Amino acid sequence: MAATLYCIYGKIAAGKTSLARRLAAEHAAVLICEDEWLVRLEAEIKTLDDFRKHAHRLRAAIGPHVVDLLRLGMSVVLDVPANTPKDRAWVRSLVEAANAQHELHVIEATDELCKARLRTRNETKPEGLYFGHVSEEIFDPVTSLLVPPSEAEGFNLVRHRARPD
Repeated sequence: MAATLYCIYGKIAAGKTSLARRLAAEHAAVLICEDEWLVRLEAEIKTLDDFRKHAHRLRAAIGPHVVDLLRLGMSVVLDVPANTPKDRAWVRSLVEAANAQHELHVIEATDELCKARLRTRNETKPEGLYFGHVSEEIFDPVTSLLVPPSEAEGFNLVRHRARPD
């Protein structure tokens, strides 16, 4: 079986990291969690522009590594939001460079559910899911930037419906 690159589309606190971990365990895949790497690199993120800058640098660094892993036959789960056509074009470039299989997992979740999860995550700071405070005020502006994947993008879509915890 060919290596597969798994990526995820979903709102803040929709369950992307939990799904990424589950996929990695189910498919014996390497998990790369963008938030975890940014914390380890001590990226100072106070604004959405800060996040974009650091995420761009990180993706430039990990992209060739992901391609190498896929070429070696290792499946990879990218816990990197595939939330815009630009994000997905980057993922597509990795898939094509490695000649790998792909799945784009789409988490459908209401704003109310995600905001409730975000509040809980900020209050309880669960290990492995809490990488820093994300204010609820940023939820709507970030959500407005999301563009659902289209069939024309050519990804193998797998849909999930988020349920209350």
